[in-house]
Amino acid sequence: MSIIEAIILGIIQGLTEFLPVSSSGHLELAKYFMGSDAIPEDSMLMTVVLHFATALSTVVIFRKELLEILKGLMQFKWNEEFQFSIKIVLSMIPAALVGVLFNDEIESFFSGEILLVGSMLLVTGALLLLADRAKNTTKKVSFLNAGIIGVSQAIAILPGISRSGATISTSVLLGIDREKAARFSFLMVVPLIFGKIAKDVMSDEFGTSSISTASLSVGFIFAFVTGLLACTLMIKLVKNSKLSYFSIYCFIIGAAAIIYTSIA
Repeated sequence: MSIIEAIILGIIQGLTEFLPVSSSGHLELAKYFMGSDAIPEDSMLMTVVLHFATALSTVVIFRKELLEILKGLMQFKWNEEFQFSIKIVLSMIPAALVGVLFNDEIESFFSGEILLVGSMLLVTGALLLLADRAKNTTKKVSFLNAGIIGVSQAIAILPGISRSGATISTSVLLGIDREKAARFSFLMVVPLIFGKIAKDVMSDEFGTSSISTASLSVGFIFAFVTGLLACTLMIKLVKNSKLSYFSIYCFIIGAAAIIYTSIA
């Protein structure tokens, strides 16, 4: 994978991570149309590194909230901060189990499966359209809600299903306030990304990869910087804009991907 390809992928990841349009799906489409010949393990590694970069940008933007979560876990008092921290941990369990038990199967999805990406983008569009019709409330995330949202996050491992789109849509359909849903969605993924990158380091995933350190580093930098800008500028858009706008976009890109694979 060339430096230019890494830059393009980094920018795509940074721009799409915070919008409900599936950053992993867009990465797979970009890899395919750039003619990337990376094996599934290398393709998955680049995806993980880019997600790590945007997770780090999330840490920078939401540093106060993350400190509250850590503080809540350390207090061991049944207060609001501790309960919110437990909900974050609870929401991580389904995706963590799927990642551990089905790692090889997941890697196979990140090898230019454009038909799968297109189909899952249609699913994302449908979810966003349903959520857009839900009524606004002031309801907070409950423990049961956290578990259900966690299952949505686990399903969103599939490229094409937007993680933020799936978790925010599920939250809204459960009657949770949209701003609280967005905040919970962005915070719940951070520990998982850090856990995944730590697992890859300990298993020497980087050492066996054919992708150069320079490409990984450049992709990381561009995803991080773009992610900072996108999170700052677009977080308000995610919270306040109608989800149907993103739904239409997902339908268009998903349908285009499916049509392309049928005639290619």
